[in-house]
Amino acid sequence: MTGQPTPIRILLVDDQPLFRRAIATLIDAQPDLEVVGQGSNGLEGVEMAHQLLPDVLLMDVEMPVMNGVEAAGRVLEDLPGTKVILLTVSEDDEYLLPAVRQGVHGYLLKDMHPDELFETFRQVVRGQSPFAPALVGRLLAELRGQPSAGSRASQPDQPELSQRELEILRLVADGLSNREIGSRLSITEGTVKNHVHNALQKLHMDNRIQAAAYIVRQGLGSPHRRPS
Repeated sequence: MTGQPTPIRILLVDDQPLFRRAIATLIDAQPDLEVVGQGSNGLEGVEMAHQLLPDVLLMDVEMPVMNGVEAAGRVLEDLPGTKVILLTVSEDDEYLLPAVRQGVHGYLLKDMHPDELFETFRQVVRGQSPFAPALVGRLLAELRGQPSAGSRASQPDQPELSQRELEILRLVADGLSNREIGSRLSITEGTVKNHVHNALQKLHMDNRIQAAAYIVRQGLGSPHRRPS
């Protein structure tokens, strides 16, 4: 029928059948979302992603045969058109930093509300990178505690960000959303999004979490942290 938008095609991979089927039922009840396949481990996820070419791959982190991070790396390398979101049960997940380095588009906790998950699918196809706030805070804290030796700051080809791009990425690293950054700087949310996009291209990065990590590693963060 004309006028009906094409649903976002989702591949769901989780080794717990009950959880996987329950999530699939909830997703399929949304008019703009569609589950096109289900897998039970990371290797199946990779194989099914190549066969089905989904818009979004939603995948658990800890699975048999192949974990979600390794599977995500293979899919992201071979299928740049597929967005990858990982799910975890714990804020202390050891896979968080490796997953960010792989370039995943989202990283979420399993205890989220279903509506948050549905909106996450819509966000990633619009080019956003949603991460659970608790995970973002832990990731940046971990990065701040790492030594900066060997970082890009010592390299002659460090990309040149504009003052506005740097200002916005500092606020991204402080945990602000595009809307909050726009309000802080008295510019539109769309303008913020454009600056973030341009900065990511210059940095050759896939998402704002990687950019935030870059700001932290380079010691470029704002001197005034966001109040907790």
